Amino acid sequence: MRVLVWVALCAVLPAPTFAALPGFEEVRVAYRPSDAWLLDRHGEPLAVVRIDHQVRRLPWVALQDIAPALQKAVRLSEDKRFLEHAGVDWQAAAAGVWGNLWNEKTRGASTLTMQLVSLIDAERQRRGRRSVFEKLDQAAAALRLERSWSKPQILEAYLNLAAYRGELVGVAAMSQGLFGKLPHGLDESEAALAASLLRAPNAKAGVVVRRACTLLKEMQRGAFCRNLDVLAEMSLSNVLRRADATPDLAPHLARKLLDTPGQRRKATLDSVTQRLSSETLRRHLAALDKRNVADGAVVVIDNASGEVLAWVGSSGSLSEAPEVDGVMALRQAGSTLKPFLYGLAFERRDLTPASLIEDAPLSLPTGNGLYTPQNYDPDYRGRVSVRAALGGSLNVPAVKTLVRIGADDFAERLRRFGFDSLIERGDWYGYSLALGSADISLLALANAFRTLANGGRWTSVRTSFDTASVATPRQALSSQAAFLVGDILADRTARAATFGLASWLATPYWTAVKTGTSKDMRDNWCVGYSRRFTVAVWVGNASGAAMHEVSGVSGAAPVWREIMDGLHRGKLRSEPPVAPAGVVAQAIRFEPAVEPPRREWFIAGTERNLVHSATVSALARIAYPADGTVIALDADIPPARQRLAPQLSAVAGMGWQWRMDGKPLGRADQPQSWLPRPGRHRLVLADAAGRELDSASFEVRALREKRGR
Repeated sequence: MRVLVWVALCAVLPAPTFAALPGFEEVRVAYRPSDAWLLDRHGEPLAVVRIDHQVRRLPWVALQDIAPALQKAVRLSEDKRFLEHAGVDWQAAAAGVWGNLWNEKTRGASTLTMQLVSLIDAERQRRGRRSVFEKLDQAAAALRLERSWSKPQILEAYLNLAAYRGELVGVAAMSQGLFGKLPHGLDESEAALAASLLRAPNAKAGVVVRRACTLLKEMQRGAFCRNLDVLAEMSLSNVLRRADATPDLAPHLARKLLDTPGQRRKATLDSVTQRLSSETLRRHLAALDKRNVADGAVVVIDNASGEVLAWVGSSGSLSEAPEVDGVMALRQAGSTLKPFLYGLAFERRDLTPASLIEDAPLSLPTGNGLYTPQNYDPDYRGRVSVRAALGGSLNVPAVKTLVRIGADDFAERLRRFGFDSLIERGDWYGYSLALGSADISLLALANAFRTLANGGRWTSVRTSFDTASVATPRQALSSQAAFLVGDILADRTARAATFGLASWLATPYWTAVKTGTSKDMRDNWCVGYSRRFTVAVWVGNASGAAMHEVSGVSGAAPVWREIMDGLHRGKLRSEPPVAPAGVVAQAIRFEPAVEPPRREWFIAGTERNLVHSATVSALARIAYPADGTVIALDADIPPARQRLAPQLSAVAGMGWQWRMDGKPLGRADQPQSWLPRPGRHRLVLADAAGRELDSASFEVRALREKRGR
């Protein structure tokens, strides 16, 4: 009697009271994978990021791309008469009711269509277990769905929306997550296991195997039951496989740009350039393995558009911290800030590329004591031109230039170049700002050098095509000064004394390039530009650990060079830029001849054909002790070991003498030592005639002897 009532109710039930069911295309379009994909400028996948961590869904799979074995197994397991009924399997429903009357365990009566109704109706999913009337309502909806959807559409949607195992939802996530293959490649055994999961996605492996074996026998594939337990053990216990075949080329930028499930966002990156940069970095870092180098990062920017063509945030598996994005991490800049310092000096007409600066020992008083910069090469070169000082990356001339410019003005100019991480006043960084003590990012550094390539005009970079720049373009440096800096950075002769003529920096096409190494060799930089591209490379350790004997020219420079060569392979050439208006060329010579005659560039109005070198007496100053120095004597150190040795900033002239507190101390061209005693003292440098050339007042303090030893 109950069977007849159930059938009658299903037949006469009025139109469903819930909202109209969506169409197939509406469901397919509304489907959202749990991941988001970053595409390159040509639409090629670069990286995938998991956004929805509640479930694992991969892209929708068309029915023709799903293995026939799985389609058959699901129909046999869930709805044997799927191709025959119109949404409700009346025969199965009657059998289910009869079994309920006699308390017999029978297969459920829900068809694939009825299950699909629940999958596409969020309210039904929320309610969970259903009453008899809700079951009748579901049946009526299934009948209606069958009138607007085709059988292939119903099966396709069901396979894509059903839950299989754990967090795996949909045929794509199931196939790749459990079996490591695409849905079209599933064989009969795998299909049987997958279909057997639909009734109880989290059932134990033994239960799933028994169901799958029964299903295989129905498919006339009973022989495959033999090793089914091994396959189940391997697949069901290993649902953490990578469930997407997208390459992991730009994971750091992907995490930065992607935030919506199912998102497919096109970046400005070029997959060829990204792959070249990543592989080059990893290969060269592997060669430096014994020198305690594990991490690196690369940025490539198109000069004209500001579009980032490569963003390599780490060395991947070589790194102990691959999640750290080396492109955005703040690290000490080293010598890479020197071009902006000299550029500012050129713009202000304080210096020209031909100006001479003394490269000699220097000590400057600070609030924390004396600041004594030293060159990477321990030797000093005496008087050098600015071209040689910048090309050879000499430290003392850079510090002297900062003293002339002023730390506050330099810090403000660096901010105009986009170094927003410099949040303090210049005097907070002090003299070391000239040598890169400030923390910067690789991206900011790359764009600052791109600004030089663009004649001093700064614009922000772009990483995707669907975002507009919010920063206003600005002139960070005059085009004339930017040209002079670029010309020096491209001059292999200017850097030959430090790097040699045949270094990694000497490209067969025009490039302007600068290296840098931070304190204790913790950060290693190489950044430069051609007419079209800017390439910046950082090498070091994400932990901040020091490298072993790795400089900019041996660490980052080989990576920079190989990437730059790859970008200019073929017909693409890089010719020297044309001098802008307001820049003139002039043949010059030096007197005395500290450097050979040459043709030099000048900002109009600063040119000259003869550069006179200042006399020794004009250059030599007391380098140590500097004026205002406080010297503390330690009672634990023997007095003879605490003698003070005066130092000059240049070679002493004939007959020069030292005087301490008005008394002769000895010849200035020979080493002298003085036994300090507490109190205030005055050191004088005098010429052969006794005239005072320079003086320094300082104080000696005695520390109390430690007791209780």
